[in-house]
Amino acid sequence: MTLNKILIGVAAILFVGLMCVFTVSETEKAIKFKLGEIVRNDYEPGIHFKWPIINNVKKFDSRIQTMDTSPERFLTAEKKNVIVDSFVKWRIGDVKAFYTVVGGDINQANLRLDQIIKDAFRSEFGRRDITQLVATDRKAIRQILIDRTTQIAADLGLDIIDVQVKRIDLPPDVSSSVFRRMEAERERVAREFRSQGSEAAERIRSDADRQRVVILAEAFREAEKLRGEGDAISADTYAKAFTRDAEFYSFYRSINAYKETFNNPERMMVIDPESEFFKYFKSQK
Repeated sequence: MTLNKILIGVAAILFVGLMCVFTVSETEKAIKFKLGEIVRNDYEPGIHFKWPIINNVKKFDSRIQTMDTSPERFLTAEKKNVIVDSFVKWRIGDVKAFYTVVGGDINQANLRLDQIIKDAFRSEFGRRDITQLVATDRKAIRQILIDRTTQIAADLGLDIIDVQVKRIDLPPDVSSSVFRRMEAERERVAREFRSQGSEAAERIRSDADRQRVVILAEAFREAEKLRGEGDAISADTYAKAFTRDAEFYSFYRSINAYKETFNNPERMMVIDPESEFFKYFKSQK
């Protein structure tokens, strides 16, 4: 009987001891209450103590949560609708505010955060037209949205980790008009490039024609110069040859003249037989 009482006492002590101990893991945040009032919320991972009945502890998942928003329509600065699909990554920052404002409910936090994100999208997209939204780097939009929502989310006890735009689509009726406008813009740019190309081609062609004329003129001048020098050398050579043996030179020229004259049997000449042309046909004594 005494042993049973001892065992019961030990079990009671262990039970009370277990009720006085609680653990907080690295993926959790904890709040300790005293008769329903928050008394502490800054627990580090490890083993901690509380008073049974007087204190109770609530734990919350402190890992990163992903809120995948449903596609939503937003108006741009030019009053055109765009369909935006996005997601937000967040985690509990201030667990006391998280519990106080949204009751520690992740679903409720997602609902409140969804409205905050949509308001930020609505404000940011309302200041940009479609062209700016397409041209702007997604990283720039991401940073702007994070900056706009961080403080508001902090009031809910949430830390915004990331806001990403997965896709920006245009409604079918808007897409066709935007594509037509983009096509017209691309056609205008293409015409401008073609015009610039034609101008450059004409400039290159004109420069090539000018260089051709200059090169031909210089070549003709050089040819005439060389021809003149050759004629001068030729005349000088003939002159020297003529002065060396004038009679032979006269004979040589006459032979060439006879060759050119009598090479055609049908050719007829009417000339005085006593003319100088037949000088060498006469007997030489």
